[in-house]
Amino acid sequence: MGGQTPTRPAAAPPKKKWSIIGPGLVAAATGVGAGDLVATLIAGQKYGYALLWACIAGAFMKIVLVEGVGRYTIATGHTMFHGWKKLGRWTSWYFVPYIIIWGFVYGAAGMSASAMPLRALFPGTSLEMWAVITALLGFGFTWLGKYQTFEKIIAVLVGIMFITVCGIATLSLTNLPEIAAGLVPRVPDGSFVYVLSLAGGVGGTITLAAYGYWIVEKNWEGAGWMRVMRIDNTVAYVVTGIFVVAMLLIGADLLYSANISVASGGSGLIELADVLADRYGPITSKVFLLGFWAAAFSSVLGVWNGVSLMFADYVGHVKQLPKDHPDIHVGGRYYRWYLIWLTFPPMLLLFLGKPTALVIAYGVLGALFMPFLGLTLLILLNSHHTPKQWRNGWMVNTFMGIISATFVFICANQLWEVLTG
Repeated sequence: MGGQTPTRPAAAPPKKKWSIIGPGLVAAATGVGAGDLVATLIAGQKYGYALLWACIAGAFMKIVLVEGVGRYTIATGHTMFHGWKKLGRWTSWYFVPYIIIWGFVYGAAGMSASAMPLRALFPGTSLEMWAVITALLGFGFTWLGKYQTFEKIIAVLVGIMFITVCGIATLSLTNLPEIAAGLVPRVPDGSFVYVLSLAGGVGGTITLAAYGYWIVEKNWEGAGWMRVMRIDNTVAYVVTGIFVVAMLLIGADLLYSANISVASGGSGLIELADVLADRYGPITSKVFLLGFWAAAFSSVLGVWNGVSLMFADYVGHVKQLPKDHPDIHVGGRYYRWYLIWLTFPPMLLLFLGKPTALVIAYGVLGALFMPFLGLTLLILLNSHHTPKQWRNGWMVNTFMGIISATFVFICANQLWEVLTG
């Protein structure tokens, strides 16, 4: 991840297609957390099936954007931070405070989101207790485990969240004509912000950029892996796209039709579990809570692993370490520094509350990340920073331009909410 060429030999592309699924599923699952699920749920609550098309558009947008991350990594042999550094020092001025502040606040938010379904499954227990347990589990898995182990754990969690949530969504399939009508793009009155959120915001975080780091850990090096990466990325975001669609179907069926409102934030999913218990019984409710926990915990593990790798890469560039230096890979010294930062200092926020200034800084820096990623990818993939044969074509440029413009609009809207709210 530094400036020299790695000495370890690249793995050969697999012959069996089913053996390639990995980093894409990790990135996709990590990006869809409790907040994204609630945003989708509330869209279904407010507009029924009308915004179903926006969920599908969102999955397509992530496929395009993350393919760009993977293509840059494989074509150049460099990480995203290396590319950002080539664009000028201004990228570090944004990246460094972002990854420090974002990690501190997300650490508390991620462990709290994972704790909510556990507290609901075990009434009378403490949210803070489950949050600390979740953080320690995530810390242990990512501190001790190798990338291959981490990938397998994520795959199990994705299986749980997919089977549980999609299984419950099948109870809504009696409304097929209304669901089919939701595939036709339209923007009901007052829904424009929700359309942008579903299309551009759900699953859109720093973990999209982490995809390149998981490719490095997977040892996918050389142009022979390009097709593998594209299949991996596409399959992963199709799977999570189906998951997001299932969440919207549940919201539309259970909440829109019954005119029931739920709160924003993770508590909205707990309220949905209560609605499920009333409609289909306590077992269905518990199954949903299990899926909610799997989605939230997969995000925690993904951030603990992927963003720690990004931080380690930053330190590796500062110290001019070679790409294959053990300190900047999973289990390395700088990787573990950031794991400690993500896990233990944020526990203070569980008990002290979130300082207003910190929350505002988190919101501002977070809102800026997706435009930052989209626009820097456009530059990197259309310039000498990428070998000519792997640069963007006109069609990809068109899609990336639209996606970047969408993120700029979402960013402006989020900044307005943060600074005026």
